[in-house]
Amino acid sequence: MNEVRLSVNINKLATLRNARGGNNPDVVRMAQDIERFGAQGITVHPRPDERHIRRSDVRALKAVLTTEFNIEGYPTADFMDLVLEVRPAQVTLVPDPPGVLTSNAGWDAKKEAALLKEMVLRCKEVGIRTSLFMGTDPEQIGHAAETGTDRIELYTEPYAANYQVDRAAAVAPFTAAAARAAELGLGLNAGHDLDRTNLSYFKEHVPGLLEVSIGHALICDALTFGLENTIQLYQRELR
Repeated sequence: MNEVRLSVNINKLATLRNARGGNNPDVVRMAQDIERFGAQGITVHPRPDERHIRRSDVRALKAVLTTEFNIEGYPTADFMDLVLEVRPAQVTLVPDPPGVLTSNAGWDAKKEAALLKEMVLRCKEVGIRTSLFMGTDPEQIGHAAETGTDRIELYTEPYAANYQVDRAAAVAPFTAAAARAAELGLGLNAGHDLDRTNLSYFKEHVPGLLEVSIGHALICDALTFGLENTIQLYQRELR
C-alpha cells in the first residue's frame, strides 16, 4: 500500500485568530507544531478578502516550513503573483468565485482549458507542482490532463455526504476517477469533508491516492482530543 500524505489546512486557525484580532493563535507557530506532530504538509487557501489566511501569513510560512507547502486558490492575477513569489511545493487551482464560503465544485476543464493551460505552465516554469481541483467525471479528468497539470485533487464532499447512506456507492465514482487518472499519468490528491469517520474507507478504495488535505474536521477534532493526538489519529486512519 502506498503512503498517503496528510496535509493540514490551517485556514480555520487563521479564522479563529482573525475573529479576535491580535496573533492568538499564532498561525505560523501552530503550523510548525503541526509539522512536528507528524503531518507531512501544510495547506493554505488565501482568499481575496483575507478572511482567514492573509498574504503575510503565506510569506511567513514559506520562510519556516520544512514539509510540503500547498497553496490553494482561484488563479486571479493577485493570487498568481503571490504563488510565483513564494514558490510553494504545490499549487492547487480551484474554481472558487471570490465570494464563495468554501470550495463546492471541481473545474470544468474543457470550458476553462485556455486559462488552466496558461496557469499550469506559469507554475511549472518555476518548478511548482500543479494540481487541479476536480470532480469525478472521467471526461473532465481527461481535459484536466490536457492542461499539463501534474495532479488532480478530487473534490470529496459528495463522498462524505453519502458515506453514511451507502459507502460503497459513495466511493465508487472516486475509485473510477482514480483509475482514469492513473491511465492518464496524473497524480492523485483528495480533499473536502474528509474526517476520521470516512477517511480510512476512502483510502482503501481509491488506488494511487498520494495526499489528502484536511482542515475543518481535523481542527474541530483537535478541540476535543488535542492537536498532537488528533494528527496521530488521522495518520492512523491513513495507515
